[in-house]
Amino acid sequence: MPGTRKLGRATDSRNAMLRAMVTYLFENGKIETTVTRAKEVRSMAEKMVTLGKQDDLHAKRQVFSYITKEDIAKKVIDEIGPKYADRNGGYTRIYKTGPRRGDAAEMAIIELV
Repeated sequence: MPGTRKLGRATDSRNAMLRAMVTYLFENGKIETTVTRAKEVRSMAEKMVTLGKQDDLHAKRQVFSYITKEDIAKKVIDEIGPKYADRNGGYTRIYKTGPRRGDAAEMAIIELV
């Protein structure tokens, strides 16, 4: 698991949250979340795109095991991976948007480049 941020959650809860957020990012193209969560999502999303670029069975199985929706995993392998075939990393971008109204947590938008 990349990164060392615990995000105030137990390990299994944190992993489930990150899997869901990565799936939602690939489904919609961008999401709004806190800066620390966005940085964790970025590391896993970039790993999934890198696996989607590879054309072997093991990489495909790793993508299908991490992303929670089968059609989104297929999209990563068939569309998103080949789209970034000539790019060496940097598949996502994080914009800071300012503090959240309720608790002043620093918010950000993470999107696919």
